[in-house]
Amino acid sequence: MTPYPVGTPGQPWGAAEKAEWRSRQRKQRSYAGEVVSVIDALRGDFDIGQYSELDYAPDGAYPLFALRSRSWSDSLPVVLVTGGVHGYESSGVHGALRFLQRDAQKYAGKANLLVVPCVSPWGYERIQRWNPDALDPNRNFRANSPAGESAALWNLVQPLLGRFLVHIDLHETTDSDESEFRPALAARDGKEYEPGTIPDGFYLCADSARPQPAFQQAINDEVAKVTHIAPADPDGTIIGSPVVAPGVIEYDYTPLGLCAGITDARYVTTTEVYPDSPRATPEQCNEAQAAAARAAIDYALANPGR
Repeated sequence: MTPYPVGTPGQPWGAAEKAEWRSRQRKQRSYAGEVVSVIDALRGDFDIGQYSELDYAPDGAYPLFALRSRSWSDSLPVVLVTGGVHGYESSGVHGALRFLQRDAQKYAGKANLLVVPCVSPWGYERIQRWNPDALDPNRNFRANSPAGESAALWNLVQPLLGRFLVHIDLHETTDSDESEFRPALAARDGKEYEPGTIPDGFYLCADSARPQPAFQQAINDEVAKVTHIAPADPDGTIIGSPVVAPGVIEYDYTPLGLCAGITDARYVTTTEVYPDSPRATPEQCNEAQAAAARAAIDYALANPGR
């Protein structure tokens, strides 16, 4: 395989290699035009606040927005929906926005919704899963995080700990995981790249510390009405992790610094859609993400104490 174009094989990147990597990233879409404009159009229905701003000069400054239920009540449980944690996940961002546009109002008086549609706008614009410092936000959710995206979201949720019922984090797995992102990761860390597989379909990553299998199943059942659920590889795994139920694997969220581990919610999951599948369209992927959020909330509200 051709060596990754940045760095020396077998040697972890230093500042020079990270700067070279950043110089290769090109803006390919507009956060302001495609995301912020949609958020602005929702101001009549939600309380919208800027919870932080990322200054990534010379690329610009990126305001970060969270939307809250207008009928927020301290007597109701809190539901967190996040999208675009890496940035590149188109359906994570636009699935969260679709949920807000179409489904969120039905939970008024039932739950407090806190929705962050695009955690990583720099990565969104560059269709990248790292931030400009070559850090993966989804491995850096912890106190005093070095990743600005992760630190900002961490700080946003801290005052609400103890009140979360659900956190659903909307992600994608794409062909570029194998063609670009995983080779880049190996190069950055000075390791040898080991090819993997890309699951064809939707799947969930549960938290091994609080797996809630019936909750995961309820989400997959709803998503299956929209798009197909990924089968396991011949060895019984998805992306190298054992399949614990159809379309479900598990990670230990908190030690890995994953976004869906930042709350103490009873019900947590990370979605993964596959937009490069010949059996799915971008429209189906957006719809699958919205359906997953809806199913997660419906199940949790029906089973708040389990």
